[in-house]
Amino acid sequence: MKTLIFKVVVCLLLFLCVSWFSAENEKVIDKFVVVLDAGHGGHDSGNTGNRYLEKNISLKIILAIGKELEKNPEIKVIYTRKKDVFLGLKERAAIANKADADLFVSVHCNAHHSDAYGTETFVLGLHANARNFEIAKKENEVIFLEENYEENYAGFDPNAPETLIGLTLLQEEFLDQSILLASLIQDNFVNTLKRKNRSVKQAGFWLLHNTYMPSVLIETGFLTNKREGAYLNSKKGQQQMSRVISKAILSYKTSLNLSSSETETPSLITPAEAEIYKGITFKVQLAASSKKMATKHYNFKGLNKISRSKSGKIYRYFYGATSDYTHIKNLKSEAKKTGYDTCFIVAFENGKRIKLS
Repeated sequence: MKTLIFKVVVCLLLFLCVSWFSAENEKVIDKFVVVLDAGHGGHDSGNTGNRYLEKNISLKIILAIGKELEKNPEIKVIYTRKKDVFLGLKERAAIANKADADLFVSVHCNAHHSDAYGTETFVLGLHANARNFEIAKKENEVIFLEENYEENYAGFDPNAPETLIGLTLLQEEFLDQSILLASLIQDNFVNTLKRKNRSVKQAGFWLLHNTYMPSVLIETGFLTNKREGAYLNSKKGQQQMSRVISKAILSYKTSLNLSSSETETPSLITPAEAEIYKGITFKVQLAASSKKMATKHYNFKGLNKISRSKSGKIYRYFYGATSDYTHIKNLKSEAKKTGYDTCFIVAFENGKRIKLS
């Protein structure tokens, strides 16, 4: 009898250990974390073009995006706000950074004294023109609504162009990914919804500067435009905008999932005259991901000569290495044929990345 009891106890303990181990394993499975940020809120209404409230429209769009993304079991969605409350820029950035997010998406509505209309998506960078600076300044000025903003923002002046310059390069390692996502979003706005394309732009948003992951700020349209304002304030408009934004996020995630399928490496394109740049090394960037992958051909659709670099928590994967610009263009064409549609050429000098131009 004692032996039977002993066996039962041992089996029970083993069962509990296995269950605990399985639960722990489930906890450590990495999910793709997306932080969704509805601009403004609370006593900060945002712009009120045609008497619409930006804070309400941005929230409805964000909640609809999240609802769509949450259908994917590989994605974890975190909201900076899910109701009409005020949050400072510092709080929004802190939520994303604490979550160690893979992506930060902030949704806004635009305004202008003219009858301007169309969508534009921003990534962090130097304002390319006065208009971009004005948009960044408008979004940054929300800090004046916060208590102790002088202390929280360390003398940052949203009205001074020179203070924005220092924001630009600090998030450089994420700029490629931010531009990729922004491009996917704009393409969906234009090709699916037929919205006017105001393009992907760079500007000095404090919020984008202080989020340590690929980040975009979307201006979904102009509330000050009678027709576009009515569209964005409608349920149909909000559903359509949220649907194409969520699709862009899913496409972005897919682009980071490096394929493990092995295919035959295609033959080289017909050789052309060499175009040598001494001291410069060109590579084709295939992908960037938080996952560390072995640089083997079976991880890169059969492509060989793969190299890897790390910046922050992001790994970048490159195909080829040559000083011949003609050859690297051939390699880029190869990579595209194997399925790396978003690959692009990068340049290095003495091991340091430089502008391709």
